[in-house]
Amino acid sequence: MSEADAATSVNVAERMGFKDGDLIQERGYDDDVDFDLRDDVEDVTGSELLDEDDHDVVDAVVFWWRDGDGDLVDALMDSLTTLKEGGVVWVMTPKSGRDNYVSPADIQDAAPTSGLHLTTSAGVSKDWSATRLVPKKNK
Repeated sequence: MSEADAATSVNVAERMGFKDGDLIQERGYDDDVDFDLRDDVEDVTGSELLDEDDHDVVDAVVFWWRDGDGDLVDALMDSLTTLKEGGVVWVMTPKSGRDNYVSPADIQDAAPTSGLHLTTSAGVSKDWSATRLVPKKNK
């Protein structure tokens, strides 16, 4: 997904792989999140985002992460507790030049330690980038 597509698409959530009936947990919510993207996810899935206190098994986690939020490895490991087999974690970080920017290298370093594998990154809005992580397969 190109940044141009992301910026103009009304269905960014579909491009991220969300579909009707998916249960999505949201972590790291604050007043700086992209509310249009949140609305897109809820419209596509047909349900409200679950918060971090919900313990339902979910198809995906949308994780808003900013510089200074703490230990990314611990946070990613916590996000796996409700993720179903085959689920994905989308780490949403402020884009370069924005307040609380997180380097992609930070996510690349934290992912394997928390049992995740980075598959793709994309700009999903004017202010946020998304990094798709999936659990490593056991051999």
